[in-house]
Amino acid sequence: MNCDPLSEAELDFLESILLKYGNDDSILNVCELDGFFIALISGPEILPPSRWLPELWAGELPELDWASAEMQRFMALLLQHMNNCVMTLMEYPDEFRAMFHERQQEGETITIVEEWCFGYMRGVALGQWPEMPDAQAEHLAAIDLHGNEGFFPLLEQMTPAQHQQSVLEIEPAALALHEYWLENRPPQRPNTPLRAAATPGRNEPCPCGSGKKFKQCCLH
Repeated sequence: MNCDPLSEAELDFLESILLKYGNDDSILNVCELDGFFIALISGPEILPPSRWLPELWAGELPELDWASAEMQRFMALLLQHMNNCVMTLMEYPDEFRAMFHERQQEGETITIVEEWCFGYMRGVALGQWPEMPDAQAEHLAAIDLHGNEGFFPLLEQMTPAQHQQSVLEIEPAALALHEYWLENRPPQRPNTPLRAAATPGRNEPCPCGSGKKFKQCCLH
């Protein structure tokens, strides 16, 4: 099991595949992918790849040669990044950093959080998170504020200081939500890394643990 952080080149490769085979409704960049994964591993249920992999393409896997070297590498890096997210949240939460975009504008660094938050809320929806106590609901609202187009008018009305404060609340909110569900998740669903260092062949057992062949499960 490889839990090492991905290099810039590896992240670029992941994003290139998402863009190459994606559509208007799919996950198209690594920032959104990172938010999606953080939500998946922080929720009330740990979903197998057979549940979350199609969501990268808005619910339906594209017709691709999944046994090709390109897709084998894609799957291996995908699982490596998820395993790194799990390890960070579980063992090094103080080192957790959301994968936000940054750009330069008039000599200042502007942090772009919307894509990450959209990915996170996508993971929340897929995991069908139930209602939570008020404190946790407020944490989720801090992420939803930047991950829901309905709140964009509210964001536009904020002062720069208010907007910056709302951005600073996102990472602590993600950590608090992970901690909450870690403590309240059913014991039969532990928060452990996916044990798949490389993608299996089409006729090999699926890494999600279903017992089916890969082509009949996550690739079905």
